[in-house]
Amino acid sequence: MKTHMGALTAAILFATSASAQQWPTRPIEMIIPFAAGGGTDITGRRVARAMAETLGQSIVVLNRDGASGSIGFNALASAAPDGYTIGGGPSTPIANATHLFKGLRYNLDSFEYICRTFDNVFVIAVPTNSRFKSAQDLFAAAKADPGKLVFGHAGVSSNSHLSVENLAGNLKLQFQPVAFRGDSPMLPEVLAGRLDFGALSLLSVLGQGMRVLVTFAEERVPLLPDVPTAKELGVRHVPTLNGVFAPKGLPAPVKASLENACAVAMRDTEVQQFIINGGQVPSYKNGAGFRADVAADFAIKGDLINRIGLEPK
Repeated sequence: MKTHMGALTAAILFATSASAQQWPTRPIEMIIPFAAGGGTDITGRRVARAMAETLGQSIVVLNRDGASGSIGFNALASAAPDGYTIGGGPSTPIANATHLFKGLRYNLDSFEYICRTFDNVFVIAVPTNSRFKSAQDLFAAAKADPGKLVFGHAGVSSNSHLSVENLAGNLKLQFQPVAFRGDSPMLPEVLAGRLDFGALSLLSVLGQGMRVLVTFAEERVPLLPDVPTAKELGVRHVPTLNGVFAPKGLPAPVKASLENACAVAMRDTEVQQFIINGGQVPSYKNGAGFRADVAADFAIKGDLINRIGLEPK
């Protein structure tokens, strides 16, 4: 009986190993947890295309937006850990949303961390015909009418939301937030003047006829050398880490193949330039480094969410 069980176990292990070695034999699906057309989506698709070249199979993007990215990450956490479903996007559905949304089917340990790819730069932007010509104009209006100015963001606990709330708290300002399912549905509302300003990815506002008043970045963005950072205004920078994820339990050879494909993609000078041209920052790290960064981000966001008084729901 023991011999039979040993042979059966060996056969299963051999079959699993053979399957992993043959991977991928069909297209891979990448879940991006925000709407198509936004900064996260556009750059995520470029990274996916570069990874696909190394893997020898196409990577098909599926946008599963809503609830600050948690809808997409719920789907990712529930997917089979076979390498045919991966995720691309920011750490916010893990580092931010898990502090605020009850009933999520995932946590920090529900994923394999494949690689860190780039950091988003978020901005406060207005239409070019806005009465606000500078950050000082906006802040003065907010002080004159506390809570009257309305801004759009990509969802409760998204980094665009938290960045503005963090700034408002530090500068003793009050704004009225309105949540959207990503940058794309928000942009027309900002351009039409139905919102006083938008908190958007810089990539989403480039070429849209908008004026950027503040950037949420560690340093001034080369594309906008005259625009001040929130850090210059004395507000702590809230980073937005982006990368590639997979469901927990991925076979080691498959994970290694994905990590390698990401490393190759991020060494590609065309990919790096694409990221830079979008006002983002290339920030490659391997899976272990990315996992450590997301864990640190989780702690930072928990403290911030507590400080600005957001309640779990």
